[in-house]
Amino acid sequence: MCRIRTIAVLLVLLASYAAVASDVEKEKRWADQIVDSLIDGEALWLQADGHPFLGIFTQAEDPESKAAAIIVHGIGAHPNWPQVVYPLRTALPQHGWSTLSLQMPILPNDAAPGAYAALIDEVPPRLDAGINFLKERGVETIVIIAHSLGATMSAYYLSTGDRDVQGFVAVGMAGGIQDSRILTAQMAQKITVPILDIYGSDDAAGVLAAASQRKALADKAIGGAYTSLRVRGANHFFDGKDDDLVDAVSAWLTTVLRLPGPTS
Repeated sequence: MCRIRTIAVLLVLLASYAAVASDVEKEKRWADQIVDSLIDGEALWLQADGHPFLGIFTQAEDPESKAAAIIVHGIGAHPNWPQVVYPLRTALPQHGWSTLSLQMPILPNDAAPGAYAALIDEVPPRLDAGINFLKERGVETIVIIAHSLGATMSAYYLSTGDRDVQGFVAVGMAGGIQDSRILTAQMAQKITVPILDIYGSDDAAGVLAAASQRKALADKAIGGAYTSLRVRGANHFFDGKDDDLVDAVSAWLTTVLRLPGPTS
């Protein structure tokens, strides 16, 4: 009887884990579509906790460049998402930065945003895998550029340990997930690398409110290492403002990290 109870408990735990783990079938569907249609960049598979996941690497046009940006998508999306992600991952190589866009943990389409809190522990292994890949290719300077929920996930990663990352760009980052560990205003104060907190003047209400709160707290906590930038006329996905987004991010990277700008 004791053994039966133990097995029953294990089955419940396994079922619970399956319920909160990334939707691997959805990841596979995304990956199949991306690989079949990919034009810009190189599709590759990385491993995190024994789980293969998709990345897209795009080499900087400057062959001497040793700088790269890890691009992190938003909720329910993929590493070739047409808004924010694709413009950044394909344009930054013209500005001296290789890019590595990663598939992050995702849930089914009908999942509530708060449910993503259960996936947060799957984030560090994926970002670690991306960093290790870039280091193996001789990259010396790495930044994370992340959109929406991906920015929250990346903020969690950077606020919970020493990472081999030199900068963080958060695009349209809201207040966080419904979990006390994942509130962006608190996490921003713990991040030890320079931060660009960029969002649109027409962004989601939650993003606008959170950005103001983060600015007040981060300015006090980390001062000059924190930059808040509001892009006039941009919405949450920077529709019609791709060039403004790329130019702003590239300028900040060049100024703050003192690396070369666009190639001639």
